[in-house]
Amino acid sequence: MTYLLALDQGTSSSRSIVFDERGHIVALAQKELTQHYPQPGWVEHDPMQIWEDQLGTARQALAQAGLQAKDIRAIGITNQRETTVLWNRRTGRPVHHAIVWQDRRAEPLCAQLRAEGLADTIRDKTGLVIDAYFSATKLRWLLDNVPGVRAQAEAGDLAFGTVDSWLIWQLTGGRAHVTDVTNASRTMLFNVRENRWDEDLLKALRIPAALMPRVQPSSSHFADTDAAWLGGALPIGGVAGDQQSAMVGQTCLKAGMAKNTYGTGCFLLLHTGGEFQPSHNGLLVTSAAQFDATPQFAMEGSVFVGGAVVQWLRDGLKAIPGSAQVQGLAESVPDAGGVMMVPAFTGLGAPYWNANARGTITGLTRGTTVAHIARAALESIAYQSAALLQAMSRDTLAAGGAPVSELRVDGGASVNDLLMQFQADLLGIPVVRPQVTETTALGAAYLAGLFSGVWRDASELASQWREERRFTPTWSKDRSDAAMGRWERAVRQATAT
Repeated sequence: MTYLLALDQGTSSSRSIVFDERGHIVALAQKELTQHYPQPGWVEHDPMQIWEDQLGTARQALAQAGLQAKDIRAIGITNQRETTVLWNRRTGRPVHHAIVWQDRRAEPLCAQLRAEGLADTIRDKTGLVIDAYFSATKLRWLLDNVPGVRAQAEAGDLAFGTVDSWLIWQLTGGRAHVTDVTNASRTMLFNVRENRWDEDLLKALRIPAALMPRVQPSSSHFADTDAAWLGGALPIGGVAGDQQSAMVGQTCLKAGMAKNTYGTGCFLLLHTGGEFQPSHNGLLVTSAAQFDATPQFAMEGSVFVGGAVVQWLRDGLKAIPGSAQVQGLAESVPDAGGVMMVPAFTGLGAPYWNANARGTITGLTRGTTVAHIARAALESIAYQSAALLQAMSRDTLAAGGAPVSELRVDGGASVNDLLMQFQADLLGIPVVRPQVTETTALGAAYLAGLFSGVWRDASELASQWREERRFTPTWSKDRSDAAMGRWERAVRQATAT
């Protein structure tokens, strides 16, 4: 039997999973990651904890599986995207905590860049909007605010990377400073059309080019690990940011295929093939995982509050003792009774991009119960995701493509049958849940397995994918259109100033 080791370094935990050649989980180890909040709106991680925890869970997973390094064909890495690490090339030590993707400290710089008229240039080259979400302005903040760092950077003494680069550097003892195209595409410094760091953007943001890692296809030989770490040198053969890795795990590898991850937020990605298709409906263009030097693209939309609305029901409203109880409470009523919830706790993401929106609950009557509110909260996740897919469909049809025919789903909230059925009813297309829901780590294993010859090509991966349940729409188009009309009306109320 052939085995692959996936390192899944996320925002809230570091995990390692051993997969066999059928894509089945053999062993899993996980450790929670400490969150640091120095100021309101600031979020940091300790890069040394990330490294030590990731190495520790890798060793635990191998031990659980009863395997040694010689049993592992290759390693795949997937990671929280945009999180920014800056370290000393000689010592391998970070110069500051990692600045996490959620961190908003760089918003003043973003406002300055918008005022300088860079928005169109950045969108055209990177597919992104100017936002503190992405790595570039986080890196610039470190250069401008940590004493002595800019001088060290300009002298070539420092290295920048997203979390994948940081882990590879540590795993190889500093021999490899490298990333893949998907992570590079989230920095706001990478020209996704040409697959290279953009000299003009580096200059505009005053970021020394010497800081940047080498960029490779997502499935390729990145480096070999030092033998000391896992009992033998292992090739790192696959790397991708978490959402692009989930696309691979869901085998959404051709234009027109889409997946939605229902986590704290929701991330809906639609593969658009080899053509850069700019969005005219509030979505981002990002690099999809690449198996060779040929650019591949995806359209992406992010919902800021997805499963987090269930946490709010539990912790804020005290409506349920635990998240698992939300489906039973919501199912205790036949519908939401006219209640609509827009969970804009931190503004609205794509396709609205309204930072000033605030959460609202409308349609309350004397007959409204907490069960109706719970149902409306669950439905809000599906409404937001439906708005994303509708925006994607408008972009796709305008570009001459075909509409999405089914939506593959994963993430914690995808286990909720009520939510998945409502999602299918709203969209009017099947919603399909896979047997293996650890799709992010599975995608990293697939990328490493393709590099190392476990699988021949992407079509062989597609033949491995298995559905666990298919939710078929039961509503008429008129009914789903009317429901989306009520949602858009509720959004207008949430964004009224």
